[in-house]
Amino acid sequence: MATSRAVPNLAFRRLRGQQSPSEFAAAVRRAAREIGEQVACDARYIGRVEAGEIRCPNYAYERVFRHMFPGLTPADLGFAAREDVRGRRTTAAAAAPPPALTTRNDEESDVLRRAFMTSGTATVAAASLGLGGSAAAIPAPRSPHRIGDAEVRAVEAAVRRIRLLDDRHGAEGLYKVAAQPLRAAYALLDEGVSTRRATETRLQSGAGELAISVGWLAHDSGRLGEARSHYAEALATARVAGDPALEAHAFCNTAFLARDAGRFREAVRAAQAGLNAARAVPSARLQALLSLREAGAWAGLGDRSSCEQALGRAHGHFARGACDADPEWMSFFGEPELEALEAQCWSALGEHGRAARHAHRATVLQNPHFARNLALYRAQLARDLARAGRPEEAAAEAQRVFASLEGVQSQRIRRMLDATRKLLATS
Repeated sequence: MATSRAVPNLAFRRLRGQQSPSEFAAAVRRAAREIGEQVACDARYIGRVEAGEIRCPNYAYERVFRHMFPGLTPADLGFAAREDVRGRRTTAAAAAPPPALTTRNDEESDVLRRAFMTSGTATVAAASLGLGGSAAAIPAPRSPHRIGDAEVRAVEAAVRRIRLLDDRHGAEGLYKVAAQPLRAAYALLDEGVSTRRATETRLQSGAGELAISVGWLAHDSGRLGEARSHYAEALATARVAGDPALEAHAFCNTAFLARDAGRFREAVRAAQAGLNAARAVPSARLQALLSLREAGAWAGLGDRSSCEQALGRAHGHFARGACDADPEWMSFFGEPELEALEAQCWSALGEHGRAARHAHRATVLQNPHFARNLALYRAQLARDLARAGRPEEAAAEAQRVFASLEGVQSQRIRRMLDATRKLLATS
């Protein structure tokens, strides 16, 4: 009997976060009751969705998920279109594509900004691009400025939504809106009081992760100065909270930013500082990513020997496999990203043919859910092919990038395509 290979639903898994499948299933049932639906959701159902066995939820589950995650479409949650799964045409309404990301007009944007801070306490406007909805994404501290699980969960949910939307659409349409929940999270830290140390620690870690997420949106959209400020804020929060995992994450992104800005010595120091912090986190994959950041920095300095040593360490850590201690934010880091980061190293060292081979493997291995990263890998491959003196292949790959950019907004990708165009014009 023929079988089909299920593709894991990483987007849905990311939304579950640190909750167990049973806890998440209970949250689904509660959400269903809130809107008058009845679903028999249990840990097994959640497991089947995450394993890719359920490619499209039934209409009841779809309504519940839309209620739980306002602003996100089924595609954003990692589901396939109903007509693709069932093999027949649906009604025009059901078959309509999800709404494209739109830019709000100046009046709407001004309303969002004014609505953000009210009566001296933090509140979040109904954010566009799926970060809010009709209700506030992060509530204000409860009188008298008390914070609890509800506020912490709201901050953590904001982090997951930003990452999910970034994976699918890139950063440029998200950055300004995402800065609003970040301000709200730090207002909670400044104004809120918790009677439980564990709640305060979770809020600090959540706010720090949110700062990194917003910093990444700034980074990917070319706002390098603002990104550096957000990463520094996250690092300071990590030090205050005594959170080595958050500290390693902040240093990891700082190293990436410094390399992109051409500050390669700083990138080396940041990656090494991240590796030092990561010693307290039993995650080989975290060590692998930080080693790749170090390798990229050495490549930028033209130090082939140090780069190869760091690459060797990265492959050694990666071969140890994933584990439960891997940070949630690292869901993007698999073999495709490993190949892409190694390609960047060889490209910086002038070995463009070798770089192209690694970049090609990244495009073949990448899960289509990570639309922005797939477009990035293809743009990187096109540039490496052009530099390797293979203009026809480079032009064909660049065309594939253009064809896949609908709904993806990333200045990094555009810069890479511009560089490829210039190379092809002179070849």
